[in-house]
Amino acid sequence: MTNLDKLLLKGPPSGDLEGGLNELRFTILTQGIPANNDGMSELRIYIWLILLNAPPTRTDVYLDLVRQGASPAHTKIQNDAFRTFQSDPLFRRCVTQNSITRVLNAVAWRLNDAHEARVNGWQSPPTLSEFGGSPDTALLSRNSLTTSARTDASTTNEAEQIGYVQGMNVLAGPFLYAARSEVEAFTAFERLITHECPGYVRGSMDGVHKGLALVDRVLEIVDPKLYAHLMNHGMQAKIYAFASVLTMCACTPPLHEVLALWDFLFAYGPHLNILCIVAQLILIREQILGSPSPGQILRNFPLLQAKKTIGIATSFAYKIPEDVYEEIINHAK
Repeated sequence: MTNLDKLLLKGPPSGDLEGGLNELRFTILTQGIPANNDGMSELRIYIWLILLNAPPTRTDVYLDLVRQGASPAHTKIQNDAFRTFQSDPLFRRCVTQNSITRVLNAVAWRLNDAHEARVNGWQSPPTLSEFGGSPDTALLSRNSLTTSARTDASTTNEAEQIGYVQGMNVLAGPFLYAARSEVEAFTAFERLITHECPGYVRGSMDGVHKGLALVDRVLEIVDPKLYAHLMNHGMQAKIYAFASVLTMCACTPPLHEVLALWDFLFAYGPHLNILCIVAQLILIREQILGSPSPGQILRNFPLLQAKKTIGIATSFAYKIPEDVYEEIINHAK
């Protein structure tokens, strides 16, 4: 039995929730989550749910949402569902288009209902964690990867609805692949978009645009030469990194590497995807610098290498000024 198995089965030693979470995060960083060559893991979805602080959803609640049928976003969902990891045979074998459609429609209904509740002043249902507290996803500490920090919930303009946007299907895909049931995938996915990155799925997608600007700023800080080369060729991040920001790099295959990257992001904060995008640029730095047309290279990012990407991202995290780091933490809220 691994340390992760023991931690999930018995809980943190002496009921020390914060210590247990720190141990869980550090184990993920140093050892990863056990998985086969296809990225399948019996533990991953449960660890994700804990790290996202996602209380369990009763199956009948999910089924009630599914029974509502086509949501107002159903046409968009149908257009997107069949394209989800279309070129990945493992995903297609494990996740049906009907599953993707059901989960996305259920989430769309939940977001629609929440918006109506806010507009009409109805009280929202409770969302407190049943894990014995409310341990927010930890932020990558500038002093120690095992030290957690806390951040307040979003204070966004609630007049602008969080709803279905193109690309949410790609964000939902890894949850469906990792989960043992649709209700688990629904629970984790809804928690991610409503608590970690609501700015990505508001109508204006302001969180994505802030994230793109931060990719440029971080690159300028950690590699001024590479930044200057890209700027000289008119290659701002908004041109090549939109999908990478919106989907937390899930748009870059292979899927099993995406899952490993997400283990890290959920452990230390999804906002660190900004640093991981810059790290992917640094991995192909010489190729970009040597090209008179870097746009051709960045049209499609090279295959994702989660371990190398995480290593580079954590190595330069300490170079980011405090004010910029705060913007990275809060850009998706």
